[in-house]
Amino acid sequence: MSQPTPDQIRARLAALQADDLPVHGGRTLAYVYDAGLADVDALARDAVAAFAGSNGLDPTAFPSLLTMENDLVAFARELVDGPDSMVGTITSGGTESCLLAVLGARDARPEIDSPSIVVADTVHAAFHKAGHYFGVRVIVVPTGPDHRADPEAMAAAIDDTTVLVVASAPSYAHGVVDPVPAIAAAAAARGVRCHVDACIGGWILPYGARLGRPVAPWTFAVDGVTSISTDLHKYAYAPKGASLLLHRDPALRRPQYFAHAGWPGYTMLNSTLQSTRSGGPVAGAWATVRAIGHDGYLDLTRRALDATDAVAAGIEAIDGLALVALPESTLVAAVADGPLDVFTVCDEMAERDWFVQPQLSYEGQPPSLHVAISAATDAAAFVAALGEAVAAARAAGPVVVDPGVVDLLRSVDPATLGDDEFDMLLAAGGLADGEGDLGLPDRMASVNALLDVAPPALREAVLVAFLDRLARPPAEPFATGT
Repeated sequence: MSQPTPDQIRARLAALQADDLPVHGGRTLAYVYDAGLADVDALARDAVAAFAGSNGLDPTAFPSLLTMENDLVAFARELVDGPDSMVGTITSGGTESCLLAVLGARDARPEIDSPSIVVADTVHAAFHKAGHYFGVRVIVVPTGPDHRADPEAMAAAIDDTTVLVVASAPSYAHGVVDPVPAIAAAAAARGVRCHVDACIGGWILPYGARLGRPVAPWTFAVDGVTSISTDLHKYAYAPKGASLLLHRDPALRRPQYFAHAGWPGYTMLNSTLQSTRSGGPVAGAWATVRAIGHDGYLDLTRRALDATDAVAAGIEAIDGLALVALPESTLVAAVADGPLDVFTVCDEMAERDWFVQPQLSYEGQPPSLHVAISAATDAAAFVAALGEAVAAARAAGPVVVDPGVVDLLRSVDPATLGDDEFDMLLAAGGLADGEGDLGLPDRMASVNALLDVAPPALREAVLVAFLDRLARPPAEPFATGT
């Protein structure tokens, strides 16, 4: 195979990207966040490219990255009501920020043999991941009917093994802000750290408050809040790969650092889970925030929240859909009633070039469709498309899972899921052709309906097995295309 030219490689990259969801235009309502500012996006890409080879491992070797990181933390201080003592770290994303919050809390209490954290059942899965990775027990407290954390129940769950209590601002699934003051007070009364997961709300809620919208207290202005996570690559609209983990003071941050001198190489010193980390995301975030500034973010927030209001009102006006909760930031979740099937609605929205995220049922709560509204989202166009999608879904009828498949799902032990059982499940879900090759169908409603009737543990096992099958190398590299 001859070596391709740079132009051929660029063409192949463009061809590969053609199958991806669009990252601009405001129609992909999960995974990406679009400000609709083409000039800022271009500037950020230039910054990422210019610093892609820089390495955040050693701030003395690349002091530019340290300067930009400290600038971003200082900019965020005003948003989160941070004291002068507040410090912060740039991470690769919200999950890493949450992981480090748990790790730092655990390592600050080495005398506890079996540490635990207390969370609501709506807490982001990143905290369960942290528990899995770091050997920390996750004590889950049910939320109330308003989908907010129950502060009295969380207080009762705190014991001598608790190293961290977590609140959300807002929770991802339902878009509501937990009662942070009561939760933080309960944690402080027991001498326990309290982390606020504001990965979604950290760059929206402060500007919403400046616009005169009601915002429940969640920042460092709340006594007892010890750390906050907020993502730059969400509503700061920076390129992917940048989040902030903020601590009230340096002593709270110090346990997250890792140093090791007990080997013949250089003394390793890390502020995050990564060692080598590209300077590209740091520079991209710095350029974005510097270009937009407070006035720009105020305008972007106004546009995003106005669009959210319009989407929520549009959903309430559509027969067959209902809001899960009134949105308190930019996240909107809706459920269907009667014969309407939200999974089919999601498929119909995809047919109209809108990506909305399906959420499966949980503990008696029905499945829902979920959207994260950006400043670039055209709310009127979205609501019009949703009305059409609901009508089409109602005409098509709900997806029905074969009772035999339901029985099969109930008979499978997730802990011992083997290849034969997995192949049967793939065939039942239409995810494999006659030769056993994997592939996603054009419409996902039948797959989501199948997953929805499966117990959560089996969903996890099936999706892990599916990802494992997908991530297999081809017989020859670069065999398809140029």
